[in-house]
Amino acid sequence: MTYLLPIASHSTVGYHVGMRTIQIKTDRLIKQIELNDSATADALWQVLPLKGRINRWGDELYFSIPVQVDLAADAREVLEVGDVTYWPPGQAFCIFWGPTPVSHGQEPRAAGPVNVLGKITTAPQDLGEIQDGEILYIEQIV
Repeated sequence: MTYLLPIASHSTVGYHVGMRTIQIKTDRLIKQIELNDSATADALWQVLPLKGRINRWGDELYFSIPVQVDLAADAREVLEVGDVTYWPPGQAFCIFWGPTPVSHGQEPRAAGPVNVLGKITTAPQDLGEIQDGEILYIEQIV
C-alpha cells in the first residue's frame, strides 16, 4: 500500500472560517471540492498538500493517505455522484462519480461504509478521463 506524503508542512489547527475548499489536479484536470465540517474533513485538511498515485475501481478514484479516522456514525455505502469520502480500513481518500463493481444499477457504491467528507463542485463525470497510475495533487484553497 502506498501512502501519500505531505508536500509541505504547516499547521491550521483550530482554524477555518466558513466553507473550506480544496482542489485536486492532474496534468490535464482540476476540480474543486467543498469540505464538510466533519472530523474526517478536519483530519484531511491538516495533512494537505498531498500527492499520490491514483487507483480506479469502476467510477471511483482512490488512494491511501496519511490519515487515521474511525468510521463515523453517519458512514454509508450508497453515495451520491460527486461525493468525496474516506474509507477507514484502507486509509483511503475516495471520489465517486458513478457505479462501481458492487453497485446496484447506476448508484455510486463503496466497497464498505465510508465517511463522507465533501463534494466535487462541478462536473464530477470528468473524472472518468483519469487513468490508473496518474499522479493526483490535493491542496487547500485559501
